Amino acid sequence: MGVEVSDVEFVKARTDKREYRGIVLPNALEVLLISDPETDKAAASMDVRVGSFCDPEGLEGLAHFLEHMLFYASEKYPEEESYGKYITEHGGSTNATTSSESTNFYFDVNVDCSEEALDRFAQFFNKPLMSADATLREIKAVDSENKKNLLSDSCRMIQLEKHLSSKDHPYHKFSTGNWETLEIKPKEKGLDIRLELIKFYEESYSANLMHLVVYGKESLDNLQSLVESKFSDIRNIGREHFQFLGQPYSSEHLQILVKAVPITEGDVLRIKWQITPTLRYYKEGPCNYLSHLIGHEGEGSLFYVLKKLGWALSLVAGEAGANFEYSFFFVSIGLTDAGHEHIEDIIGLLFKYIRLLQNSRFPEWIFNEISAISKTQFHYQDKVPPISYVVSIASCMQFFPPEDWLVGGSLLSKFVPSRIQMILDELTPSKVRIFWESKKFDGSANLVEPWYGTPYSVEKVTPSMFQQWIEKAPNENLHLPKPNVFIPTDLTIKLVQEKVKVPIMLRKSSFSRLWYKPDTMFLTPKAYIIIDFNCPLANHTPDQEILTSLYVRLLLDYLNAFAYDADIAGLSYSIQQTVTGFQVRVAGFNDKLKILLDDIISQIEKFEVKLDRFSVLKESMTKEYQNYKFIQPCSQASYNCSMILEDQMWPWVENFEALSHLEADHLSEFAPKLLLRTFLEFYVAGNIEQSEAESIVKHIEDTLFNAPNSLCKPLFPSQYMSRRAVMLEKGLKYYHQTEGSNQKDENSALIQYIQTHQENVKLNVRLHLFSFVASQPAFHQLRTVEQLGYIVYLSTRNDYGVRGLEFVIQSTLKDPRHLDTRVDAFLTMFEKKIYEMPDAEFKRNVNALIDVKLEKFKNIWEESSFFWAEIWSGTLMFDRMEADVNAFILQLQVEALKKLTKEEFIDYFNQYIKVDAPKRKTLSVQVYGRNHYEEYKKIIQEEQSPKTYRIKDIFSFRRSRPLFSWSKGGSSHMEL
Repeated sequence: MGVEVSDVEFVKARTDKREYRGIVLPNALEVLLISDPETDKAAASMDVRVGSFCDPEGLEGLAHFLEHMLFYASEKYPEEESYGKYITEHGGSTNATTSSESTNFYFDVNVDCSEEALDRFAQFFNKPLMSADATLREIKAVDSENKKNLLSDSCRMIQLEKHLSSKDHPYHKFSTGNWETLEIKPKEKGLDIRLELIKFYEESYSANLMHLVVYGKESLDNLQSLVESKFSDIRNIGREHFQFLGQPYSSEHLQILVKAVPITEGDVLRIKWQITPTLRYYKEGPCNYLSHLIGHEGEGSLFYVLKKLGWALSLVAGEAGANFEYSFFFVSIGLTDAGHEHIEDIIGLLFKYIRLLQNSRFPEWIFNEISAISKTQFHYQDKVPPISYVVSIASCMQFFPPEDWLVGGSLLSKFVPSRIQMILDELTPSKVRIFWESKKFDGSANLVEPWYGTPYSVEKVTPSMFQQWIEKAPNENLHLPKPNVFIPTDLTIKLVQEKVKVPIMLRKSSFSRLWYKPDTMFLTPKAYIIIDFNCPLANHTPDQEILTSLYVRLLLDYLNAFAYDADIAGLSYSIQQTVTGFQVRVAGFNDKLKILLDDIISQIEKFEVKLDRFSVLKESMTKEYQNYKFIQPCSQASYNCSMILEDQMWPWVENFEALSHLEADHLSEFAPKLLLRTFLEFYVAGNIEQSEAESIVKHIEDTLFNAPNSLCKPLFPSQYMSRRAVMLEKGLKYYHQTEGSNQKDENSALIQYIQTHQENVKLNVRLHLFSFVASQPAFHQLRTVEQLGYIVYLSTRNDYGVRGLEFVIQSTLKDPRHLDTRVDAFLTMFEKKIYEMPDAEFKRNVNALIDVKLEKFKNIWEESSFFWAEIWSGTLMFDRMEADVNAFILQLQVEALKKLTKEEFIDYFNQYIKVDAPKRKTLSVQVYGRNHYEEYKKIIQEEQSPKTYRIKDIFSFRRSRPLFSWSKGGSSHMEL
């Protein structure tokens, strides 16, 4: 039996120039080939229709454990983790995920290395090795991953929902696995977990249950040849598709109100129904129609009313957990404290809105709007990294016919009101499940979920109770949305007279500076605008930082009802606080972009503090600060590291204290002062003509600076803000040791930071090369071999132009001081590899890194992010861009890499990174979790060792150290 080549015509975007071919190998493996001559990266994704639902009884987490184990080694490539090593050394990345019914494995790699990468990848499914030693080590990794999730409210609530379901349905299972399920319990039953793992693999992984997507630069014929040679040997044992018939919920699990105690502050109400899965009707999109209306945020919507009443902070509605047997429709509402007191009213209003929909007869114009938006977004979709693209398609291949593999369920083409009615009829009180999360239930919850230990209680609710709630709910003006004015109609691509390769400074005044970059590469009807407000009063004190944050949040709050339509029509926007003020971003289809931008500027120009909204947002912000103590220890270590290194960063406790005493009057007084002196940095890119860009800037200047009672005046030259990094001392190792902020968290964390140099192209590329060469070996040694923790990585760090390395480890097994010694031990061990690295291997690593740096932007957002980073940092290196516009990379960096010798690289390591290097500057930030409190108590009593310095008071330390200059505004540090 030969390869079957499909003659199906794929539904593809009008702008998509890639070629596609579907084939079926003799072993029944279905494959989609994607040929893209312009790509820099090859990628592949294998979706195996075997997930956690398939776990054998009593071996919870086995499918997830198998996902981990397949990365280790194979008969053809027996060296442990040689697959990951090969991918990383050739500019790629790799990962996998296990869901309920599938496991997806994927990677990307520099395009000229695709053949060997595919060969190594194929061995996962041909002849993997699962050694006894690796099996035991990886059980610890799975257990560490589970412990990382134990204090995650999202994981806890998902498992609680599963716990309250039918025990004879696999939905009820615990899917992650831990030490108990994979080591202790199997041993108690006399089972060898490795043999069970092999048995599960051999009986479940079959080629006929797999779907493969391969993305490359080669022609379709060459890709097909490659796939045939690598994947045809995967066994097809004719395994029937796993079927999970029946519904997860029986009658006892419906009409319930579950009160659960979360870890963090903040109440959430989730209303959920079991419904007919709409995968069966994906072209009709009945849930798309209903979620569009129930989740709407414009005037007359459920959220608009709840927000006006001061009861809700957020609302999301939609379908989840879809397969062909069952699905769920949910409404999730973030509550205010006042909302907590009005739960019955909120549920009553939800059912009132559902009743409104029942009576609306489903206007067809609403479906036509949803359909038009979906078609425009599909046909003018941005190109994404190949690794993301292959994963999404491989997942779609399990559910959709071949012609719809590229589109899935995102294109709606059939308006069938009876289908909408069918789903709406299922959103009844008799089928509902309500989950209400609040710390206010602590002490009254009488039950405990067994896997995560979540306290909860269960009450029955009857249809008559719902009827009472509906009747007594406030009589608010709920109504359907108005037609969406933001749906683009003009998708014309504007002609660019001059092929501008990099941003040009189009306009400069005392008020602003305009950088302009027309779209000369992607040719889509989209634009990207950034307005950076440089405001000297934004962050000089904790009070100012909090007031600026409240100002930004209120702006977003006021915009929401009007701008929601823009968001769903493909026009995204954001207003974010920055270290020098705040920033407005608007992106998407350019046709109606100016309408949205004008409204944002109008909100800034006429800003006033509304007391009711101020109170709600202050309450929300207070809870965010209260929840700081629940962040992951590695995040706490990162925060502490930034506190030590950044000269104007305020501690969260001071910000929290400032928030507690700031009221609406303070913001009313502060807001005009915030904009009294400001400078605007504009970046306008995409399908916008030069004259239009200048007109936008001129209009905003006239509104904010030149009106009779204008808000703003230009900055004095002395007022331009700068942020600087603390200079560590050579030859000294600094320690900062604290207890974890959450006393229930068993995890500890380490960040070992090595400060190397300030902006310098030659030194930058040496640092990048070291990180490139050392990242995978560090992960292998510290995570795979020593099993120090699940979170282990090495990366570069940039603090306002000051470069460095940081090793990050989070662990329940070892205390941070031990982790710190293991990082030093790794660096000592790695010295030998660097010194003995063959010239050919060194050159291969350099070339692989060059390929990464030369990777082309996929879309206007990637291009704009790169250029804006150069503008904001002040280095403005794009004015020295490589002549080839398709390369889009700094010639300086590439040339520096090409000229770099192995001796120079070794010298850099010996000077800056090597343990005891003469210029080494090290900071060890340690957070001690519950498992290591005793070690912490001992350490803080110890005397300091020679050449070490314990940072007890961060602020005294910062004041005692010199600061680096800031590169913004000049390029003196960027010369070769």
